[in-house]
Amino acid sequence: MLALDVAATRWVNGLSGIWHPLDLVLLAITWAGVPVIVLAVALQWWSRVDRPGERHVAIACGLSFLLGLFLNQVILLFVHRARPYDAGLTHLLIAPSPDSSFPSDHATAVFSIVFAYLLHRRFGKALLFAIAGSLVAFSRIYAGTHYVGDILGGLLTGLLAAVILRAAYAQGTRLDRWVTGIL
Repeated sequence: MLALDVAATRWVNGLSGIWHPLDLVLLAITWAGVPVIVLAVALQWWSRVDRPGERHVAIACGLSFLLGLFLNQVILLFVHRARPYDAGLTHLLIAPSPDSSFPSDHATAVFSIVFAYLLHRRFGKALLFAIAGSLVAFSRIYAGTHYVGDILGGLLTGLLAAVILRAAYAQGTRLDRWVTGIL
């Protein structure tokens, strides 16, 4: 499995540096992708359709996002995987990161949102965010900062966070009605 992870990572990162405009687009995605996705979720607060439901899902997305990143920090206490550029496998297009490679925080962040939408049966939004999230995840490998396996680990952490939040934060509770009634 490790050989496949290394081969896939080298292949994706090997595409970088070939065409400068593509490098610029994917670097913009790697830098701005997560903030743009978070902003898109936050804008759902002012939805004109099913406002309480959309607000509930937006909160679930935000809490899944935070829980996923917390879970990553716990995982990092036990898993210390060197970055692929530190192992000499990729050439780096962005500044090096001081923390371990597994799991990818970017992948966890975006896929926690995707799975929150999916678990709340917002299939169209889940698909749109999955496309955007996949571009962010791909850009992290392309830029040389993650292995493909790191992205898969982040995807699984995002799924776990969304499942936990779906079970713990129910729509229509007193707290939910209070929070979704703000503004």
